[in-house]
Amino acid sequence: MAAILPATLLAAGCTDNRPTKAEKAAASAVPGAPPGGVADVLAKGAPASDVRERNDLIDFAYAYPKDAARIPELARFLDTDRQVKREALIAAAGRDKAASEKEGFPYRAHSHLQTWLRVTNTPRFLSLSAEIETYMGGAHGMEGFDTLLWDRGKRRMLKPLDLFTSPETFDVAIADDFCARIRQAKAAKGIMSSGAADASAGGAFAACPAASAQTVWLGSSDGRHIDRMTIAIAPYEIGPYAEGSYKINVPMTAKLVDAVKPEFARDVLPIN
Repeated sequence: MAAILPATLLAAGCTDNRPTKAEKAAASAVPGAPPGGVADVLAKGAPASDVRERNDLIDFAYAYPKDAARIPELARFLDTDRQVKREALIAAAGRDKAASEKEGFPYRAHSHLQTWLRVTNTPRFLSLSAEIETYMGGAHGMEGFDTLLWDRGKRRMLKPLDLFTSPETFDVAIADDFCARIRQAKAAKGIMSSGAADASAGGAFAACPAASAQTVWLGSSDGRHIDRMTIAIAPYEIGPYAEGSYKINVPMTAKLVDAVKPEFARDVLPIN
């Protein structure tokens, strides 16, 4: 016991002497320290953000993961985006509620429910996907999607298409696989006509849409390189509302990798 006690006291003393978060922040603020150091220290260990507000006027939710919360610039962007969407929802709901009281029709609470999820977290990129459900008082709600990439090396936010030389080049490289997989996804729902993804068939949803006009999510199978891709397609894009949305997995082919900008070439690999 006598031998153990001094060691225990020494360990406790070391623990007490560890710098606090405030002390680390102060050290990061000295002249010559890396820019953004204070914000990085304060954001370290930040929890996921999950805001929910529900009342007679609105139902609002906005969440993002801790991976995003721990990047100060990205967290600020998401917090601002949340505030803008909340204010827009309240404004639209207020107008609709006032109209319902004036004209005597029932008011139904408007909603915006948005959740950002981590797709992948490579040494260079944090890739996030968002699914969004909205209701603005009509016959039914709507489903939508969003996407973003955080480039750690340059401390900047990108969209997946920013990795490619141009949207047009991206569309040419992906078109065959994308359109074929739309047809497969429709067949899996029992929709056997060749309408969507077949421009020769005619009809409202005949043409295969440009992949660049949809929501692209980039992922990784090895945690190091971007080599996976999912394209989210909202209702009405390739079929009627009742047909729902689609999430099309498309291989990262050599053609797609060839369309990547040189500055990102080391970060993107074709799937084996």
